[in-house]
Amino acid sequence: MQNDSGNVLLALLTGAAIGAGIGILYAPDKGIETRHKIKRKVEDTSHDLAERVSHAKDELTKTANEKKDAFDRKLDEAISTMSYKADDIIDKLERKLEDLKAKNAQLQK
Repeated sequence: MQNDSGNVLLALLTGAAIGAGIGILYAPDKGIETRHKIKRKVEDTSHDLAERVSHAKDELTKTANEKKDAFDRKLDEAISTMSYKADDIIDKLERKLEDLKAKNAQLQK
């Protein structure tokens, strides 16, 4: 299966290269003009690709920062909630301890 897909890919690339070569040979422009057009197209495509990569990088950075900020807020909220719950648990345990001390004092009499 891998060999078949590799052969198909090789055939497609070979066909594209042959087609491009024939197209350049039969192009109405002179060779130097065709090469200049190809060079300009490559430069334009490279510039466009660089802009798209830069834009994607900016968007990813922006999204990552937004997600980090949201995570920090949720973490702060969770820590705050846990702190209040811990205080409640400590208060309940202190009350139980006082109750146990009172019962122990009554039993000691």
